[in-house]
Amino acid sequence: MRARGTLGNAEVAGALEVAGAATEADGVGPLSEHALLALRGGRSGLAVTDGGTVVAYAHVDPASGEEPAGELVVHPEHRRRGHGRALLRALRGEAGGPLRVWAHGDLPAAAALASAEGMERARALFQLRRPAAEPLPEPRAAEGVTIRAFESGRDEGAWLEVNARAFADHPEQGAWTVDDVREREAEDWFDPAGFFLAERDGRLAGFHWTKVHPGGVGEVYVVGVDPSAQGLGLGRTLTLRGLHHLRDIGMDQIMLYVDESNAAAVRLYESLGFTRHAVDVMYATTT
Repeated sequence: MRARGTLGNAEVAGALEVAGAATEADGVGPLSEHALLALRGGRSGLAVTDGGTVVAYAHVDPASGEEPAGELVVHPEHRRRGHGRALLRALRGEAGGPLRVWAHGDLPAAAALASAEGMERARALFQLRRPAAEPLPEPRAAEGVTIRAFESGRDEGAWLEVNARAFADHPEQGAWTVDDVREREAEDWFDPAGFFLAERDGRLAGFHWTKVHPGGVGEVYVVGVDPSAQGLGLGRTLTLRGLHHLRDIGMDQIMLYVDESNAAAVRLYESLGFTRHAVDVMYATTT
C-alpha cells in the first residue's frame, strides 16, 4: 500500500480503471464526484498495488466542520483478499480519530465490512428518479423574483455566499470554494444555460444547478435558497425551472440526491413524481 501527497500518473490511471471495473460489476459508481475530481487531479489518496498494478484505492477528505470522510473501492477480481479491510484501517489511521465512510449503493459487502470494523450506519442519501417526459407543473416565480442563467466569471462570488448560507448545516456543500466551482466549470458536462439563478431586489436569492450525465440522464445537481428568501416558494420554482430545462434538452430520466433526514425536501420531490432508485449509506466510527 502506498500513501502519497500526490499520486503519479500511472497510479491515477490504475485507480480510475479500478473504479470503472467496480461500476460495471456492481451497477453503481464507488466514488463520488468530489472523490473522482480529486483522483483525476492526482491529489492525496491511498493505492493498493499487486505486481505493480493498482487493485484498490481510497480517498479521504480532511475534516470540514465534521469528521473526515472517506471512500474506497477494490477491483472486483481482487476482492475477498483483505484489501478493503486494509484500506479502511489505513483511513482510520490517517483520520487519527472519528471517521465517516460512504458506501455507494448500500451493497451487502460494504455493510458487512463496516460492521466487522465496528462502524455504524450514520446517514443515508437517497437517489430519486423520475421519467423526464411525465407532466410537470409550470414554474411560477413570486412577485419581484426573476430567474436568469449563470454567467461564468461574474456570478461565482455571489453564488458562493448564498451557497454557504443555504448549506450552513451541511459543510460538504456549504464549504465550497471558488476553486471547487471553477473545477466543475472546466468539466465537459458544465453548461451555464442549465444553471439558474433567482434574483430579488437585485440580489441572488436562490439557485438550481443542473447536470447532464451520459445515457440521457439529467440531474438536479444542487438547489439552494438563501435563508432570507425562505417562504417565497423558490425551492419549488427553481426545481421546476431546472426540470423543464432537462426535459427540453432531451433527457429521458432525471435524478437527484436528497438526504434521508430532509423530510421536507423528500416530500417536495415525491410530489413532483420522483421515486427512490438507490441509496448511499454513510458509516461512522463510534469512538
